[in-house]
Amino acid sequence: MKIVGITGSLSAPSRTKSLVENIIGKAALRAHTKSTLIDIAQLAPELGSTVSFANFPQALTDAYQAIAEADLIVIGTPVYKASYTGLLKHFFDLLDPKKLTGKVAILAATGGTDQHALVLEYQLRPLASFFGVATAPTAIYARDNEFIDYRLNSDAIESRIETAVNQAFKLLDHKSTQALAA
Repeated sequence: MKIVGITGSLSAPSRTKSLVENIIGKAALRAHTKSTLIDIAQLAPELGSTVSFANFPQALTDAYQAIAEADLIVIGTPVYKASYTGLLKHFFDLLDPKKLTGKVAILAATGGTDQHALVLEYQLRPLASFFGVATAPTAIYARDNEFIDYRLNSDAIESRIETAVNQAFKLLDHKSTQALAA
């Protein structure tokens, strides 16, 4: 099993990156495997200057290959002006839509107030749906004040992470059962 997290934060350190690392870490522990993190902040110079589907820089080619090979994807973003980040959008704009069909994802976001939590349902879930990705019903939203020194410090969010990981694995099991029946 391959688990890949994508963090749309452009900051370092980053609460969003910490949240995504937490989620992929728990999923990898459950699956007894390693995980990979795609950090948009590290890809920003190459990603921002890439405007066509031809001649991707190697760093982007590697990132797209990792996500294409993933079984479980965690998509995380900070919320800026009621939306996910522009470079995260650009990352998905350059991705071949067929590469994610049938995959499973957990959605996560961070922000300053609870009002920003709606980005999960009104923007990230439709994005995943466009790509044919099944999403865990439980999404994870963590407020900035639920972190201390950029590390998650909330039992409630830890519980949501466990629930989302369990749901994602049920979706993956269902997908495997369907593939065997076909």
